[in-house]
Amino acid sequence: MTLRHLQIFVTVCRAGSMRAAAEKLYIAQPSVSTAVAELERHYGVRLFDRISRRLYLTQPGHLLLQYAQHITELFERLERELPDADGRGELRIGASITVGNRLLPGYATQFRAICPQVRLRITIANSASIIRMVQENRMDLGLIEGAVYREELRSVPFYHDRLVLICQPQHPFAGREDITPDEVNRQPLLLRETGSGVRELFESAMQAHGLSIAPLWESVSTEALLEGVRAGLGISALPELLVRDALEQGHVALFTVPQLHLTREFRMTIHKNKFLSPSLRALMEICLGEKLPDSLSEQPQSIYT
Repeated sequence: MTLRHLQIFVTVCRAGSMRAAAEKLYIAQPSVSTAVAELERHYGVRLFDRISRRLYLTQPGHLLLQYAQHITELFERLERELPDADGRGELRIGASITVGNRLLPGYATQFRAICPQVRLRITIANSASIIRMVQENRMDLGLIEGAVYREELRSVPFYHDRLVLICQPQHPFAGREDITPDEVNRQPLLLRETGSGVRELFESAMQAHGLSIAPLWESVSTEALLEGVRAGLGISALPELLVRDALEQGHVALFTVPQLHLTREFRMTIHKNKFLSPSLRALMEICLGEKLPDSLSEQPQSIYT
C-alpha cells in the first residue's frame, strides 16, 4: 500500500466513480480499479458496494477515507511548505456568513501582524458546508454558528451573539414586546437557507412551541432579506451583528417575542486529527482572545507511537 493508492482512493470517493476519478487523475480507468482492488486485498475488507453501477462506501471505506484524507493532505502540505519553511505557508479557513462579514476581517488583520508570511485562504459559506469541509479536511479551521454534532471534530465557543426579529418600521409589530410565536408564524417569513446556523436556531426555537415554519423567502444573502423586510414583504430573524446598521438608519424596526430564546454561540472547530501548526494555533488564540483550552490544544497522537 502506497501514498498513491490513498490518493486514488480519495479521488474516487470525491468523484463518485472510477471513470470520473481516472479523468481527474489523467490515468486509465483500469489503473484506478486496480489500485482500489489492491487496497481491498491489503486490508482484507470491501471498501465499496457496487450497486446498479454506482459506488457506495462501506463502513470500512468510510474509516479509511477519514485517515486517507489526512495522510494525503499532510503530504500535499509538506510539498507546499517545506521548500519555503521559514514561517511561510497557507491556512484554509472556513467561516459562516456572519463570522466572515463581521468578525473575521479583524481576526485576519491581527493574524497578519504576527504571521505576515502566512496566507489565509478564506471560504465564506453556511455552517453546514463549513462543517463538511472541516470533516473532509478541505479546511484547517471552521468558524461557524451553532453546535457541532460530529464525533471526529473538536470545537469550542469563541463568541456569543443573538438573533433579533425585525419588520418594516410601519409594520404593526414594530417596537412591540409582547408578540407570540403563533403571531410570528402567521406572518410571511423571510429567512436564511436551510443549513445556516441562523435558520437552525430560529427553526428550533419555533419547534419548541410546536410550530413548523414555511418561509416565503429563503436566501443566503442577508442584504436580500433586509431589503425584503424594508419593502414590507415580511418579517425576519437575523443576527444582531448584521442588522445593526439597518436599525440605526431606521430601515427596519425591532420587535420582541419573549417566549423565543434566540441567543447562540459561534464555535471554532477542527478535525480531531488535525496537527496544530504554530500559525494555526496563533490564529485560533486570536479568535478566542486567550490560550487554547485543553479540548483543542491536544495534538493528535504520533503515527510512530
